[in-house]
Amino acid sequence: MEQLVGLSRSTLYAMMAEGTFPKPIKLGKRAVGWRAIDIEAWFEARSLGEVFQ
Repeated sequence: MEQLVGLSRSTLYAMMAEGTFPKPIKLGKRAVGWRAIDIEAWFEARSLGEVFQ
């Protein structure tokens, strides 16, 4: 995810805590992932200068 959005892991987790980046879905004991639609919505909001909610 870091490479896709161009933000560091710590920045992504800080944004998740603030509610400005989608929260991941647990895939396994030590693995998480994001729904493509959530990331697309985040990109769209960001490109319009809006805050993702």
